[in-house]
Amino acid sequence: MARRIDVTGAGGVHLAAWEFADPPKTEDPDHSPPGALLLHGLMGRASHWASTARWLSGRHRAVALDQRGHGQSDKPPQAAYTREAYVEDAAAAVEQLDLAPAVLIGHAMGALTAWQLAAKRPELVRGLIICDMRASALGAASQREWADWFSAWPVPFATLADVRKWFGEDDPWVERPNPARGEFYAEVMHECADGWRPVFDPDRMLRSRETWVYDAHWEELAQVPCPTLVVRGVDGELGRAEAQEMVRVLPRGEYAEVADAGHLLPYDRPEAWRAAVEPFLDRVGE
Repeated sequence: MARRIDVTGAGGVHLAAWEFADPPKTEDPDHSPPGALLLHGLMGRASHWASTARWLSGRHRAVALDQRGHGQSDKPPQAAYTREAYVEDAAAAVEQLDLAPAVLIGHAMGALTAWQLAAKRPELVRGLIICDMRASALGAASQREWADWFSAWPVPFATLADVRKWFGEDDPWVERPNPARGEFYAEVMHECADGWRPVFDPDRMLRSRETWVYDAHWEELAQVPCPTLVVRGVDGELGRAEAQEMVRVLPRGEYAEVADAGHLLPYDRPEAWRAAVEPFLDRVGE
């Protein structure tokens, strides 16, 4: 059964943190299991990590965070969607939930938040997993493409089946049918009076995104002192050459890739994702 824990983030924003399984029991009551904080990407939510959090609970106290503007967390004014706020929120979760030194596991934007936190507050982090997030600047063209994509969504959707079909088949960004992608987006919809709409505000997502797409983030990578695994899906957004350069820049970087997987690899290829990251977690936990 999922358990919600409230966290107070930067500026007093109320954040929802979730445990999807009980942490492992320890014989020593004064020694708690190592912590893990899971950070979803832009438009995601904590529940996308449920599968990962459940198998992690065999060794960690695994907590997934609904980041500001997402899931059940507060959706503050647009000015609050800064990189600093996201990083401070994650630090607050680690500290208030007594997870430190934690393993941070981030997907896309959540991975950027994770490595920025690891660079800024290394005492809070024992290990880091970066999933399909680029360190290079994406630029203005990327931001325009996203704005156009949001405008193309046929909202409101009449049914959740329509959500699954559009994002899994009809979305112009889909190269071939992808049922897992449809399920991913169905999970971030809620029912309104006129149909199904996203639980987030697309305009705020764009505002959040513009705080990082114009900048490169190599310098922060170089400042991450803990062991770090960079994971990419072969068909994802992070190319092999850039991923391997990220590993080279990281002081203690490692590399893994998952075949037949795209950007949403922890969600649509959960077994292959686990196989890619579990050996790294074994080493970090030694």
